[in-house]
Amino acid sequence: MIGPLRALLRDATGATVVEFALVAPVLITVLMAMFDMGYNMWAVTMLQGSLQQAARASTLESAGGGTTSIDSIITHRVKQLIPDATIAFSRKSYTNFGDVGRAEDYTDSDKNGTCDHGEPYEDANGNGGWDSDRGALGVGGARDAVLYSVSVSYPRALPLLSAIGLPKTVTANARTVLRNQPFKLQAVSTTVGNCP
Repeated sequence: MIGPLRALLRDATGATVVEFALVAPVLITVLMAMFDMGYNMWAVTMLQGSLQQAARASTLESAGGGTTSIDSIITHRVKQLIPDATIAFSRKSYTNFGDVGRAEDYTDSDKNGTCDHGEPYEDANGNGGWDSDRGALGVGGARDAVLYSVSVSYPRALPLLSAIGLPKTVTANARTVLRNQPFKLQAVSTTVGNCP
């Protein structure tokens, strides 16, 4: 009885199958994650490259009325790789590069860090109210710095990865700032107003 038991303990036949069964799920998951990461990096790189080309086209004088055709450059490139992508475009123009993302200036008379109680402010974007971002929507005019942003959302290439906690949808964002060509004098629409 002890002889066959010893022989069974020494028998290594089938050990490889058991080891592979233990290692295979981890290996497959890592390979899928690497493929997914590479696909997403490729999508972001292509988005950034097409954004640079479209943004360059938007700096020309002829871009004012043709933003749809400029956006189609990005849409065409992204849809070649990701047919189910949802794409959102945003443009804000500023007088110069230093103004990008900066709030409109105001006099904080009551020192509470908020533009309120009739405090005077500089309406840099000409919309009639104080804004935490002084940019004006659109491509702007001559010599304006334009922040061009694109957001792309698409379903994950390998939906099985949501089983390990990754979201089912991937969102990629790309931004660039370029100055419009000096095709005429720069228009400035700064006025002074009072905070509500």
